[in-house]
Amino acid sequence: MGKELVIMSEFDAIRPYNDDEVREVIDRLVNDRELLDSVAKFKLPTVGRYLAPLLRPLIKSRLKKEVAHVHAVHDLQNMLERYMGNMFDSTVDNLSISGLEYLNRERAYLFVSNHRDIAMDPGVVNWALYKNGFTTLRIAIGDNLLTKPFASDLMRLNKSFIVNRSAKAPREKLKAAKLLSRYIHHSVTSDKENVWIAQREGRAKDGDDITNPAIVSMLMLNKGKQVSFEDYLAEMPIVPVSISYEYDPCDFAKARELVTKETEGEYQKGQHEDVQSIAKGIVGYKGKVHLAFGQPLDGGLDSVDAIVQRLNQQICENYRLQLSNCFAYELLENTSPKVMVGEEAQMFTDLKVDEERKKFLMHMEGCPPPYRDACLRAYAKPVYKKLAS
Repeated sequence: MGKELVIMSEFDAIRPYNDDEVREVIDRLVNDRELLDSVAKFKLPTVGRYLAPLLRPLIKSRLKKEVAHVHAVHDLQNMLERYMGNMFDSTVDNLSISGLEYLNRERAYLFVSNHRDIAMDPGVVNWALYKNGFTTLRIAIGDNLLTKPFASDLMRLNKSFIVNRSAKAPREKLKAAKLLSRYIHHSVTSDKENVWIAQREGRAKDGDDITNPAIVSMLMLNKGKQVSFEDYLAEMPIVPVSISYEYDPCDFAKARELVTKETEGEYQKGQHEDVQSIAKGIVGYKGKVHLAFGQPLDGGLDSVDAIVQRLNQQICENYRLQLSNCFAYELLENTSPKVMVGEEAQMFTDLKVDEERKKFLMHMEGCPPPYRDACLRAYAKPVYKKLAS
């Protein structure tokens, strides 16, 4: 008992909230002025900025009723499931899932995913697991996204744990990485909780899903010198995950950032730009979405580089091309790519997609001309990778 208390206190600064902490945090949130004002601005973007203080009592009363029954994490996730369902109904035309047959409901896994959307990537994985009888995720989230105390509370209530990205000194960064590595391993092996982490820090704004070796190195920091990579992966199985969106709600903003970096050398984010990206990614139109679970990494991997290579291979192979990827390629190359697309895995050149093409062209008309090529390249990148593989 004493040892377990020591272990858990070690993770207190980064772990999600426990059931016995939920009610206290909920009560704090419904009285948080910044949260109430943020809800007002989100619900009424044109007037919320000016009326937020006047709307606080109404929003507070509504929130209190919504969360009156929430006393544990499971209660909260059951409540959020309804909102997630409404979001999928209004922003997703079709969500398809593959690879669930590789997973065992009695086991916990570390899901390493490509990263296109801050909130929706783990949200889609969580939804798929929840709806198919698996344990929901503990989700890695960078402290750079938690610019407000209430944001940290909200994320930790929903099983998110904090990745320290604000550390600057090498010793401080190593200490934070070791703690994170221990926590992830503890979550999977001791708590039997599924964990989600992105394959890289920051979204793949250029559409190129590449695993950062530093992420895998961090995951292996907790591995004892006497433990082989194969044995470590056996006790903490890593599952590659590929998510593809037909339309990216943040596509124009990503292109603007890429072009600004290319032309000016750097891009300075606004104070709460990441929070705005989260909101846009959730409420924006996504069209068709496919989620592919790969096969858990097995034997024969004896180094960080070997794990990275296998992750990249599966994430690329399992990525399902959308029509938008092919339309972007056509616009850049003036020819149609000979690749397989969609749930039926049909050759793109055999499909009659004139209406869908018009829809994509109309969407791209909304992209400011200076950023259009960068946006098209990001949509087309998965096609180039498929053709090269």
